[in-house]
Amino acid sequence: MDGVKVGWETLDLHTARPFGIARWTHSTYPRTFVTCEQDGLTGRGEAAPNAFYGETGGTVAAVLPLLAPALTDGWDWEGLHEGLTARMPHDHPSVKCALEMAAVEWAARVAGVPVWRLLGLSPRPLPESSFTVGLGELPDMRRQAREAVGRGHGVLKVKLGTARDEQIVEALREEVPEAALRVDANAAWTRPQAKRMLEVLDAARVELVEQPLAAGDLEGHAELRRLARVPLVADESLHHVADVPALAAAFDGVNLKLAKLGGPLQALRALRLARAHRMGVMIGCMIESSLGIAAAAHLAGLCDWADLDGALLLADDPFTGLEWTAGRLERPTGVGWGVERR
Repeated sequence: MDGVKVGWETLDLHTARPFGIARWTHSTYPRTFVTCEQDGLTGRGEAAPNAFYGETGGTVAAVLPLLAPALTDGWDWEGLHEGLTARMPHDHPSVKCALEMAAVEWAARVAGVPVWRLLGLSPRPLPESSFTVGLGELPDMRRQAREAVGRGHGVLKVKLGTARDEQIVEALREEVPEAALRVDANAAWTRPQAKRMLEVLDAARVELVEQPLAAGDLEGHAELRRLARVPLVADESLHHVADVPALAAAFDGVNLKLAKLGGPLQALRALRLARAHRMGVMIGCMIESSLGIAAAAHLAGLCDWADLDGALLLADDPFTGLEWTAGRLERPTGVGWGVERR
């Protein structure tokens, strides 16, 4: 068996329009693509850093040379996880994700099967993905929602976290009465604001609300959950697999993102832990290419909700191969992650 060669390159990906959430608005996203070469085959992964979790394009560039030596054998996934944890116990999850993705795809390519089949995961159809309406001026948000539904998207996720959230929800429900609506406050609401919004969400028939309060406010989320008829889903409160049990008393579900948990195998661990605590599960994403989305899609058949539109928001996706019918993403069928570089 030949030794492992790890390489990487960074590209700036661009959204088709500026993408706004409560914390910021951006249109350029540096993404680092990692390769793992061994015995003539290559596995690939994507690092999608997010500043909320302490990562930037600069930290990825600095840390990759330190973490890459942990990948010594594409079959030794447990050894990879132990090596990454020993080097950096709690930080840089998107780099760890890229390395784990690369190792797992390499093994799937050796076996000649899709990753989901290598892992013995369900072949059931994937839940319909939401399409995100980013924060902006109300006429623009109305237009985003109308255009998405016009393209066949039946589920919209609306970014909130402003003083005009009630107006936004009411306007979008009026604009697209046939669409399923989910909302994401990105940890921006105060407790009083969140309580006021519950009635608005009920009136607008909102399906769920992601992360209404600050990440560390589990007591506030638990209180809100007792009052709410709409399910509460944790996103920013979930940084590590081990966080899941503590969230069970405060949330109805968790949003699993490979780039914040450290990779597909870590997300699978979190998923099983959430099920053990009788929690719903959403599979989510960052703004990332179809490579990162494909990796998440391999787990999506095990989940209740999907939010995998990150690559659909891009103007310059460097990968091709995912099959979308509006919000319906087909399970990847190609070997490995099932996507190829353009």
